Formats: sequence, C-alpha cells, structure tokens
Amino acid sequence: MSAGAPGTGRRVPVSTYRLQVSADFDLAAARDLVDYVHDLGADWLYLSPVLQSEPGSNHGYDVVDHTHVDTDRGGDEALRVLAEAAHAVGLGVLVDVVPNHVGVATPEVNPWWWSLLELGQGSPVAWAFDVDWDAGDGKVRVPVLDDRLLDAVSLDTSDPERPVLRVGETAYPTAPGTAHPGDSVEAVHELQHYAFVHWKRADHELNYRRFFAVNTLAAIRVEEPEVFAASHGVIGAWFRDGLVDGLRIDHPDGLYDPAGYLQDLAELTGGAYTLVEKILEPGEELPSSWPVDGTTGYDALGILDRVLVDPAGEPTLTAASGAEPADWQQLTHDTRRGIADGILGSEVERLARLLAPVAAGADAITHERLVDALAEVVASFDVYRTYLPEGAHHLIAALERAAEARPDLDDVIDRIAPALVDPENAAAVRLQQTSGMVMAKGVEDTAFYRTSRLTSLSEVGSDPSVFAVSVADFHQAQRDRLGSWPHTMTTLTTHDTKRSEDTRARIAVLADLGSEWADTLDRLQSLVPLEDRVFADLLWQAIVGARPASRERLHAYAEKASREAGDSTTWTEPDTAFEERMHALVDAAFDEPAVVAVLDALDERIDAAGWSNGLAQKLVQLTAPGVPDVYQGTEFWDRSLVDPDNRRAVDYAERRHVLAEIDGPDDDGPEDLPAIGIDGAAKLLVTARALRLRRDHPELFTRYLALEATGSAADHVVAFDRGGAVTVATRLPIGLERVGGWGDTLVHAVPVDRVDLLTGRSFPASRGIALADLLTTYPVALLVPAATVGEPGHADTVTDASDAERASRSTAGTAPATTESDAQAEIDILEGHA
Repeated sequence: MSAGAPGTGRRVPVSTYRLQVSADFDLAAARDLVDYVHDLGADWLYLSPVLQSEPGSNHGYDVVDHTHVDTDRGGDEALRVLAEAAHAVGLGVLVDVVPNHVGVATPEVNPWWWSLLELGQGSPVAWAFDVDWDAGDGKVRVPVLDDRLLDAVSLDTSDPERPVLRVGETAYPTAPGTAHPGDSVEAVHELQHYAFVHWKRADHELNYRRFFAVNTLAAIRVEEPEVFAASHGVIGAWFRDGLVDGLRIDHPDGLYDPAGYLQDLAELTGGAYTLVEKILEPGEELPSSWPVDGTTGYDALGILDRVLVDPAGEPTLTAASGAEPADWQQLTHDTRRGIADGILGSEVERLARLLAPVAAGADAITHERLVDALAEVVASFDVYRTYLPEGAHHLIAALERAAEARPDLDDVIDRIAPALVDPENAAAVRLQQTSGMVMAKGVEDTAFYRTSRLTSLSEVGSDPSVFAVSVADFHQAQRDRLGSWPHTMTTLTTHDTKRSEDTRARIAVLADLGSEWADTLDRLQSLVPLEDRVFADLLWQAIVGARPASRERLHAYAEKASREAGDSTTWTEPDTAFEERMHALVDAAFDEPAVVAVLDALDERIDAAGWSNGLAQKLVQLTAPGVPDVYQGTEFWDRSLVDPDNRRAVDYAERRHVLAEIDGPDDDGPEDLPAIGIDGAAKLLVTARALRLRRDHPELFTRYLALEATGSAADHVVAFDRGGAVTVATRLPIGLERVGGWGDTLVHAVPVDRVDLLTGRSFPASRGIALADLLTTYPVALLVPAATVGEPGHADTVTDASDAERASRSTAGTAPATTESDAQAEIDILEGHA
C-alpha cells in the first residue's frame, strides 16, 4: 500500500508546478512567482535540485557540496524566503534531491572528491565513493586526457603550499610532499593516488562507479550511514525547520539498496511526501514495500499519449518509415548489448571481477567468456532493475533469455546464476545497479532514436512498439492508479522528456493522417534526400512537431539525435559528410521554397488537431487520478525537444498578463473567451480552471467512473466522472472531421444540472449531453454540478475554499469524502445505469 493514507497527518499535494532553478532563474526569481503559481491554481511548488552544484550547471544534478544551498541559485536564505512566501499563500514545497552521485568535473569545488584524489584510500571520506582500488593498482583512474596524453598536463607550483596538476585549466591536487618546483609532470603524476588516462579508456577500464556513462558524475555510497548523514544533513534540517514539505528522489535504481535508503529517508523526514524517479516498464509495478507515494509520472504519460493515437495509422506509418525495425525487443536487446560492450563495459568488467571466484572452479570459463555472459544477461532485462528478493522473477527471466539466445554461454550462465539471484551476494547487488544504466543508455538514448514510425511514442518509460491504447484500457489504468497509488505524480512534460507535451500532441496527429503523412514524407524525401530513411523520418517529425522552432534549436537537436542513434554518425566518430547532408535538411526547412510550402500545407492540416490533442491531454492529466504536475511554462503551448531545448527560459510576464485577462470582468459571456490559437491563452484557461477546481473542491475528485458515449462519433471522446467533476475530451480529431463531426453523439453523465467551467455555459439535467452542443467552443469540457458555482453561467465564480481550509485538507493526506447527496447520487445512478 502506498504512503499517504488518510488520517496520517502528512501534507500531500493536490497538484505541483515544476520550476527549473538555476543561476539565470534563481530562488529569488522563483519567489517572485509564488503569487502567480497560487493564482494559476497549483497547490505546491516543485523545485529542481538546489544544493551546491558544479559552476555553471543549469540543472543541479551535479551536486558538489551537500552542506548548503547553491550560492549561484541564491543560497540558504533565499530558499528560506521562498519557502516562507509559498507557505504564506498555502503552497507546499517539493524539492528534487540527488542521492546517487556527485559532480566531479571541477575537483576544486567538491571537497570530498578533492580529498579522495589527494589522499587516496587514506582520505577521511574515501568511504563515500564506490571505487574498486584493486582494479586501478591502488589509484583512481581519471579519464580526462586526449591524444596528447601527459603532454596535456602541467605542474602548477605558483602556490607552494598547494601545488596542483592541471589538465587545461582544471586543477587536481597533489599528495603532500610529492610536488616541488622543477619536478617533471611525469614524476609527480606517478606519485599520486590517481592516474590520468585517455578518455576512451573509460569504457572498459574505469574503476569508480558513475551515473550512467557520465565520467564527471561519480557515485557515492549512500547506503553507508556516515555517507547518508553527511549528504542529507541539510535536507533533514529543511524538514525540522518546516521549510520543505516533500521530496523527489532522483535515480533510485542506482542505489545499493533503494528500499533501505527510502526507509532511512522516511525516518529523516518524518514520513514526508516522497516520489521516486522510477521508470516502470509497461505492466511493471512499483515495489509495494517502498515507503513512498509513487513515481514522477512517466507511466501515466505513456497511457495519456496513446489514448489520443489512432490505431488505424499503425501499418501505414510503419511502412512509411522505411527500414523500421520489425522487432522492437530484438532492437532493444541489441542496443543494450552494444552499451554493455561499449560505454558501460567498465561496469560489466567490475561484475566479472566480483564473480571471478565463482567462475574459477571451471576451466572452460575464461575471463572473456564470463564478460560475454554478463553482458548478455544485462542486455536481456525487460525492466530497469530487480529488487531482490522482490522482482526476482525479472532476473530469472533475463537469465533464461540470455541462455536461450546464447547457448554457447549456457555453462557460464548456469555457473553464475546462483550468485546473481542471492540478495546477499555483492555481484547480485552490482548487477541490479548496472542493469538500469544499460537499459537507460540502450533504450532511451539509443533505440528511441532508431525508431520513427510515430516518434511521440518514444518517451521515457514507454514502449514504442505499443502504438495505441483503447479508451477502455485507459479507464482501467486510471482506476488502478486511484486504487493503488492515489498520490503518485502524473506528468506530460519534464526536464527529461524527449519531446514536450505539445510537440507530441502534434506528432500524434500523423497517425490520424495515415497515408496523407506517408505521401508528405515521400515528398520531403524527394526534395531533400537523406539516405538514413528512419532518421530522416524522425527528424522531419521533430521539425513538424516543434514548428516553428528556430533554425538553431533544430540544428542542435539533429546533431544530438543522430549521434545518439549511432547508425549514420556517432559522438566519438562523427561522419562529417552525413552530418552536412543532415544539417542541409534542417536548413531546407527554412530556405527551400518547395519544402517550406509542404510544411506550411501540413501545418494548415494539423494545427487545429494538434491544439485539440494538446487541450485534451492537459485537461485529462489535470483531472485524472494522481497528483498532476505542470512543468514550467506548459500552461501555454510548449513545442520543445530533448534537453537542453526543454529547459529554455519562460516568459512569465506574458503568462501573468493573459491570466489576468482571463480572470478579468466577463460582462459579455462566453463569446469573450480566448480562441484556440497560437498564443496559448486557451490552454492557460483550461489549466487554471482545472487546477483551481481540483485545489478548491477536492470533494469532487474522490472517485473514478468511466462515462459511456453513444452515437456516430462515440469513439472520439474520452470522458470520466471523478465524483462530481466530469471531464470530457476529444480524441482523434481528424477522424472526427472525417465522420462529419459529433452528429448524434451523447455522453451519459448522471442527470443533474451542470455548468462547464471552461465556458460558463449551463446544461440542464439530462441522461445524455449532446457533444455537438457541449464542445462548440473548445474540444474539451469540465463540468461541475450547478450547485458548486456561485453565479450560474460564470465559470470564474466557483466558490473557492480558503487557504486555511485547503491546507487542512492537504494535511489530512487526502480529500474528504463527499457528504452532499449530489456526488453520491451520481455514483448510484451511474451504477444503476451500467
């Protein structure tokens, strides 16, 4: 059962608003947004990591000092001021924390890493890092050299009390007494507790654990009580001082013992609201033993996307993509295997060293065969990680798949299997920490860029081979979430999504178009040929989805996507000729009249449908079970691509202005509502009305009932009743256009008088609401019982709860059960109707 049950006294958010805090948008800037976030209707502020990070870091996931808030982000006092301002208007504060690793790109600013390099195993903080000293002959291997090797290193003795070695401008310590003026670099380097090595050697010879394959992020052993205490002291103080109300835990799969860590964290915070950035594969469940409230919402995102995808488009789009991989499972196995053999080879080698005693008794098991077998096992997982003894069946299945795929390694796999399934074995734990790295790099960062039939499906935590889900399956997923993890986060966009919500909403329309898109792609390929058809398809979809993205943004995306795919060019060995042709394709989207004409015509075809999808997924996410997060700025249209594109500055002045206009006097009625257009005002209206209703009237969101639709266009609506609040959203808008609109289609809600909060229009009690009447202004509607509305016909006169009342409800951990007869009558009538 998830944490956050009724009566626990814990504060639980109704919704959150994510802010990316950086030097350019610091905690003072966040403080200035408190009133806007409150007025928008969000319940909590959700901050990116704020502890001291690498100089110039714009994301904060490279913490270098756990003892204080980042000075470039405003420091400890700025966080206090922000928290107090948020609490004063009833907002909670959720902070992202990074337990798995620290930034080591600039050793001088990380006291722990500096000490480790200076003193080696004699450092008082050597226990903090996960270093295999034997593998490095007692030294930490630091992969920072290029082909010049030690010629790129200099000895700096300008401060005789602190001589350093420098690689470029970056300083590295020298052990006491090992460096003097006039000494050679080679001689000083030989005496250190670290060894500079060529960066390419990191793939197979690195001897410290990292975050994925990022050499400048070194893992720490937070499972050790001393490390936990030292890295979480300030976090604990936040809760003791009442500044922070909840935490988001980054990358728990990298930890030695996620469940143990989360239990320690719960004790530190007093059982505060906690989410984990856990990627769940389709059908996978979050371990029920973890003392958390849920995930950061990628599992919800995948379902939300797919209920808006037309399944009829699958065969046509598959054919249009050209050499689309026929077997997603085989593709992902091969990309995972490539990662295990390549950039994460160091982790596989370390596993092999741990298992060497097990393999030693069999003459036929050489080191090479052992490494081969382990690489095959980690490539055979269908989830990111097992949690022994929980999830052991996933590990056993991976062992069986590996043995089936490689019968020549069957004897090796049989030999090591008992150790790998033993929760007490160091190799078993190391395998669990490694499999998630291989999955993330092999699938998210490689395979996702090698499939293109509908690129909106290639999202974190999703399986692109699952093209669409039915409305019935969507409803079941919502019921499951409400029953199992009612306080888990739901999301549409994050700092890590490959494409933002509105980019995906536009791309999803291509499935509605089917052959129209296939013909358009053929035309574009004839105008600007690119020999890698799958990648060309992916790139054109990005251009279409993000349009009108700037030339610079698209060039940056094309380079990153093509090198991540690794088919026609790579990061380490770029194919200059291919990349020139690829960049010429991007330029053609701006400079070639024939190409621009094709794209303009496509825009005219999909703009309205993309906006419809964008509003539909937004309203559904904000009103469905779970705690919806609004990523910074996405209350307007947001057509972003992969990071760093999705971390661009947000124009809050414009958003404030539009919100004020929406909230201004409405003397003339619904005709003054913002039209659906490029300005995004309609999306802001939908976001604000839904957030405010959910915050101020939790009694309308206590249940989940799927609503039936009948009529000629019944397949084009998804509707549900949350216990008083009714959401109605259009799906497959191009198909709806083809069947001639809503016609006689009805949605069957409980017959009570209702008001649509988005338009202010009233609908008298009826067993069927005509969608042709309901969805005349917007492709979505948010209906509430008329008794909820202070002045009939005006959506902005819904009676608001006071901040104190909201805080009381939030502290109780859940919405109070409905006591008025309206909501219960809806349930009773609906059950009888069904």
